[in-house]
Amino acid sequence: MDETTMRHPHDGSAPELGEGFPGQRMRVLPQPLVAHARTQPATSQLLVTDAGFFPRAARHSTTRPHGAPQDIVMICGAGKGTCSMLSEVHPVEAGDALIIPSGTPHRYRADRADPWTIWWLHVTGPATSGLFEAMDATARQPVVRLRDPSRVVALVDTVLRRMERDETASSLVAAAGAAWHALALIAADRSTTAGDRAEPIETTLEFLRANIAERVSVPELATMAGLSQSHYAALFRRATGFGVLEYQTRLRMASARELLDTTDRTVGSIARQVGFADPLYFSRQFRKIHSLSPTEYRARKGR
Repeated sequence: MDETTMRHPHDGSAPELGEGFPGQRMRVLPQPLVAHARTQPATSQLLVTDAGFFPRAARHSTTRPHGAPQDIVMICGAGKGTCSMLSEVHPVEAGDALIIPSGTPHRYRADRADPWTIWWLHVTGPATSGLFEAMDATARQPVVRLRDPSRVVALVDTVLRRMERDETASSLVAAAGAAWHALALIAADRSTTAGDRAEPIETTLEFLRANIAERVSVPELATMAGLSQSHYAALFRRATGFGVLEYQTRLRMASARELLDTTDRTVGSIARQVGFADPLYFSRQFRKIHSLSPTEYRARKGR
């Protein structure tokens, strides 16, 4: 055989592991335990049913004509491969997360010359759809580029280690928590495709965070990123969920809250430190976000 097909009991077929991969790790929960865990409060929203690690998985190939009963999350740590879904072929490279929604027919395979090393989870529960939506991951666009894949891999490893430990309720809860953290991190730290120029956007975000008190205009930021104003503004909103002005204001207010919580400085002094020359205008902006004036906020905190 020139391929190794990895099937799992939850796929509805008998497991056929072949020779496997040197150093591989894998855990699959028995179906009765899955059914029970899905009724428990701590694992009803998100449950890990399968988890594994396949290092340099030469000839790895899996075909599911009817999809999997669970959602699949795969992190490519090295090498590369492809996933075919909805008549499209998607390259998967080191630093990518591959998201396969449940019930979606697919086939994925390692590259013959440079086979991937992958960490993977099968997850089920109503929470996954919202997390996938936050990733912008769909069956049409299943590959998510990660800015820091090592952090996600560490969490998936935590899932696997807890499942390797035993099948107690505490281990399932710990695995579910680490998986939820991993999916949330993919959503929060995802990069965009190279064509969307993710790095210049991140550079300007870092500049804004380092210069909270300085009001920087969209034209200045767009020039810094090497983009047109309209393109920059669109990518900025996609990356943060806010317009440029609102993002800067919220950065300033976060710093103001810290100063109100941890110092006895006057509101006017705090306003100036976070970039507002007019304390009254600062107070109005603070109230718009918090529904409280700075003085009321401090009093509620007991200072």
